[in-house]
Amino acid sequence: MAKEFPLVSIKVEPVSTKFRKLSGSIPNDETIKQIEELREAEPLSMRGQPPVIWDRAHGVNVYDAYGNMWLDFSSGVLVANAGHGAKKIADAIINQASKPLLHTYCFPNQPRIKLTQKLVSLAPERLNKVFILSTGAESTECALKLMRTYGRKHGTDDKSIIVSFENAFHGRTLGAQQMGGSSDGKAWIKNLDPEIVHVPLPDGFRCEDTGFELFEKTLARLGVEADNVAGVIGETYQGVGPNFMPKQYAKDLRKWCCKHGALLCFDEVQAGFGRCGTMWGFELYDVVPDLFCIGKGVSSSLPISGVIGNEDVMDLFGPNEMTSTHSGNPICCAAALASIEVIEQEKLVENAAKVGLVLQKHLQLIKNEFSDVIGFAPGAGLVAGLLMVKKGSKEPDYELAWNVINLCFQKGLLMFAPVGVGGGCVKIAPPLCISEEAVMEGCEVIREAVEEAV
Repeated sequence: MAKEFPLVSIKVEPVSTKFRKLSGSIPNDETIKQIEELREAEPLSMRGQPPVIWDRAHGVNVYDAYGNMWLDFSSGVLVANAGHGAKKIADAIINQASKPLLHTYCFPNQPRIKLTQKLVSLAPERLNKVFILSTGAESTECALKLMRTYGRKHGTDDKSIIVSFENAFHGRTLGAQQMGGSSDGKAWIKNLDPEIVHVPLPDGFRCEDTGFELFEKTLARLGVEADNVAGVIGETYQGVGPNFMPKQYAKDLRKWCCKHGALLCFDEVQAGFGRCGTMWGFELYDVVPDLFCIGKGVSSSLPISGVIGNEDVMDLFGPNEMTSTHSGNPICCAAALASIEVIEQEKLVENAAKVGLVLQKHLQLIKNEFSDVIGFAPGAGLVAGLLMVKKGSKEPDYELAWNVINLCFQKGLLMFAPVGVGGGCVKIAPPLCISEEAVMEGCEVIREAVEEAV
């Protein structure tokens, strides 16, 4: 089990830069009091992040109510792609709520009409239908439903196997968690679906065999007939790293799915809307999936997600057979439209590609300097990770990762708690509006924290 960040006041060294401002004790007594009151009313599972009560956030910065300012390397878990508190997004939310129109169920509304058309225009040409939902897990659950239904419609009843990847994460609901590759995450599920199987992800670090033959050999070892596979789902990059599959592997996977009549689905919930330096993360592979899931950075704010695919897949269910209570909520759709507009007008995809090179370069320098405890530093665009390991091994070092994140927090750099295999990954994902100067300052804070922690 992950541990809590302590509710203990620590006198921090004063920090005052363009991107960070800290003074006094972090957290202070009032913050501790309020978090203690919150913890009395919430489950234990909500206690896992550094103890700061967000008061406001703007651009790449998060503020508390006491004048402290953190440089944010989390994007609020990869949501704030367009930056925190973008005025255009806030205005869109206010204007829509002021009409007033707050909810329409499946009855059409103007923001939903405009958003579906916009998403279709951004998607690869043949992916021409959008189903708007609320959360990432809801979108991956929907993808599971669509892949299974398509397989059984176009094959026999046996064509219902879903292939996912070891160490994957697709959400915390029943189907999503079973597609996930962590045994700990689905330990609560008594009756696991035997037709959801997992193959290794060839990340080049924990799985050094990067050839596509491993995919086929694993299915054979599991007793899976290739023609009985309804679909293959993979995160564009695994959030535990971020771990990417080799480009040739992705191309071979696309060919394999075509050969065996299986749908290829990419989970773009983390990777989409410019995060990897491309509008869609799967563009890095030069392949087009049959459907993909979106979420998080689509609105840079409110909860909204979706599935995008071709009409043969998306039209499998008739009227009222595939709906959701909050599908196409007008305020969330208005926020998403505004966020996409900011991303396009401010050229944030291009910025992620350009500034991302700076981020990846500096993280590789940190890895090289501390190569005995940092085993891997994968990344693309403005997402990256430092995989902390115990010296001389690939065994994750959760304590070291946790200490680095805590030290960064005390120095004015905000990241979320360690993720990944064994909790050994320090995940880095700043808003896409970040500058090279801010990236370099944040990386130097990380370097200092690693040096202090080892």
